[in-house]
Amino acid sequence: MKRNFRILLIAAFLQTLPLIMLAQAPPHPNGGVAPGSGNGPVGGGAPVGDGIYFLIALALVYGISRWYATYKQKTVQG
Repeated sequence: MKRNFRILLIAAFLQTLPLIMLAQAPPHPNGGVAPGSGNGPVGGGAPVGDGIYFLIALALVYGISRWYATYKQKTVQG
């Protein structure tokens, strides 16, 4: 009985959690200035290219590490 009550309590908490955690409204594009005023792009000026290079480098390191682990395992057995 105690276990069922605990599960019911956790389920009720998880169902009401989205009602408690409300997000803020997004800011107005261009800082509230009229569109076309040249105040910068709506999405911001974050550089996307550097993140892509970082992800490619991480994928390369991961692939090499997996290949090395497989190669090392084959040389020990064979």
